[in-house]
Formats: sequence, C-alpha cells, structure tokens
Amino acid sequence: MSKLRITSTLILIIGLALTIWAFFLEPNSFRIREQTITIDSWPKACNNKKVAILADLHVGAPYKGLDSLRELVEKVNNSQPDLILLPGDFVVHGVVGGSFVSPEKAAEVLQDLKAPMGVFAVLGNHDWWLDAKRVEQAFLDREIAVLEDRSAKINSGECELRLVGISDFWEGPHDVEKAMGAIDDGETVMAFTHNPDIFLQLPERISLTIAGHTHGGQVYLPFIGRPIVPSSYGQRYAIGHIVEGGKNLYVSPGVGTSILPVRFLVPPEVTLLSISSN
Repeated sequence: MSKLRITSTLILIIGLALTIWAFFLEPNSFRIREQTITIDSWPKACNNKKVAILADLHVGAPYKGLDSLRELVEKVNNSQPDLILLPGDFVVHGVVGGSFVSPEKAAEVLQDLKAPMGVFAVLGNHDWWLDAKRVEQAFLDREIAVLEDRSAKINSGECELRLVGISDFWEGPHDVEKAMGAIDDGETVMAFTHNPDIFLQLPERISLTIAGHTHGGQVYLPFIGRPIVPSSYGQRYAIGHIVEGGKNLYVSPGVGTSILPVRFLVPPEVTLLSISSN
C-alpha cells in the first residue's frame, strides 16, 4: 500500500471518528460540572452556596427529549443545590433531527426540581419566538417562578440575596431599571438572564450575573477557538467566569443544541456553581 493511500485512509478514519464524536457521542452525553468562583462583594453568610444552572435545555433537540430531561432533573436534585436557575431557551426551533416538545410538557417535568432557595426561570429568544406568554404561563402553572424584569428575595439561614431576572436581550424588553426597581440599598444582588450581551449595561452593584445562550459556541477547535458564537462580542462572553470593570459574569455552556446537533469539546452540562468571597 502506498504512503499516499495509507495517509488518505488515516485521514478518512480520523474524519469519521471526529464526526461520530461531534454529532453523536458528545451531544448525547451529559454532566454536572462543579465550578467554584470567588467574588469580593459576595456575603460571607452565603459562602459556598451551590447554584445549579440549567441553561438552554432546548427540549426536543436530538438526544434531549423528555426522558433525558427527567434524568437531568433527577441528577440535579441528587446534587443538592441551594438554588436552581433556568436561564431560558426551553423549546427548540429548526434544529436538524429535532422535534418540537411543548413548553407545557417540559414544565411538567421541570416542576420536580427542588432547592431550598427556590427554582426560578427567565425566557430565552427561542421561547419568545414561540410565544413568550405561553411559555411563561406553562411554568407558572407548575409553580416555577418566572422573573421577567422582576426580582425576588431569597434566603437560606443567614444568607439573604436579591435575585433579579432580566428578560432576553434580543427579544424581551430587558428593562434593567424596572428589574432593579424594588431593591433596597445594602442588599446583595445576583442577576440572571438568557443572553450575556446585556452584561455591559448592568450596574456594578450586581455582584454576579449568570447567563446562557451561547452554548459555549457548541464547537471548540484547539488553537482556533469557537468559530461561531451568537454574540455581538464574539468569544468575549462565550463561556465561563468573566470579570470586567469590577463586574462578574458567568456563562454556562448549557445542555441542548441549536441549528445543528453538534458539540465538540463543549460537552452538555448543568453547571453547579459554588460562590464564595475572599
């Protein structure tokens, strides 16, 4: 066998293996990833509280049907988070190989999530594209609080926080002033939203903002980065803990897929975020 033929065969085998990994093995996987971050303004009474981030569920995407969602809910509950946040995109549109699952059916499964500080949701752009009022009502009917430009006081023992939900940057009003309107001086504020592009518009008094939307780009290529990130800022707010101008943002890569059912070196995850002060 000639060297050229051997090389061609190896390239074909490697290409096939990478395709199987990117379009089947990795999108079909799931993990709960524990991550610890430090924030100077975080109250010591809330140190090491665990926040589970279930971003971009896209129920109905390939490998992400209702059975998968039930398994996810069970594993999240077993991880015993103090607070559960659902930063939008519960439904899916147009993903190759996917099928529509109603928000009512998704909410019926998600109602089993349990955390002592509560379970809260905001809507994503896909939820708005379907019908924002319908999605919100589906969650409210299952007693899951939806904070669209609103806030709620949450606590666990001596830990007291003000949780602010900001509506989607692309499709919602994303009225930050309204969302922050009921907050008193001295309260520690944590915000969550779907799209991290709102981050630059948020006030410094928010100790931490949590977001999803980007899927971490879905694909990460070594030495190149993330070729496609649905953000005006490219890879700047694609994934993980970002600190800018004294403000903190955490972007979860999420669970589902959009457009193409592909993930490569960006595995689906629920982020279990532990937060503490110095």
